[in-house]
Amino acid sequence: MATYAYLRVSTDAQDTQNQKHGILEYANQMGISDIQFVEDTISGTKKWKQRKLGQLLEGMGVGDTIIFSEISRIARSTLQVLEVLEFCTSKHIHVFIAKQNMKLDGTIQATITATVLGLAAEIEREFVSTRTKEALDAKRKLGIIGGRPKGPAKNLKLDKQQEKITEYLSMGLSQASIAKLLEVSASTLSDYVRRHQLRSQAVKITEPQNQIERGSL
Repeated sequence: MATYAYLRVSTDAQDTQNQKHGILEYANQMGISDIQFVEDTISGTKKWKQRKLGQLLEGMGVGDTIIFSEISRIARSTLQVLEVLEFCTSKHIHVFIAKQNMKLDGTIQATITATVLGLAAEIEREFVSTRTKEALDAKRKLGIIGGRPKGPAKNLKLDKQQEKITEYLSMGLSQASIAKLLEVSASTLSDYVRRHQLRSQAVKITEPQNQIERGSL
């Protein structure tokens, strides 16, 4: 019987460390070990079967356990949360929710609790959305235009690292390796390298070095 933990964030800019830390603390309290972590970068509004969660649950068997950091990591809607719990119940998969310190085992009490928590989270999101819209409307009435400035950003988070990135590229390091060294996502680095044409700059640095090497031979 295997134990899995599903970690989900909506964007590359977020990370799963807080979720992972909470799950490990909970697992330690419950005496659970040998956890296999599955990370997913996708919106919770996406149908659960179209996420890594769907693939994971399909492959799990009777008696296996899945741990979520909290209800909202399962899905963003009550209906989807219930679908996941119903699916797990049908396959006799144990579901643990770390933040709420819950074990959902298919009983009526557990299902009611999950429903209430999911509904509460959905209502809170609606309140946040309503307050945001009201604030934006108030700003528009005052002539304040919201949103990001038009055109590309003038200052990017990797600007201070540009020289180092070019140097790493000239050394032949892969973009994946450079991203790890700079502690940024691979997609962020790739976009920055492409936008600033750093590969061509790296080639210009490398060519004189190659000529010197060939001349010394």
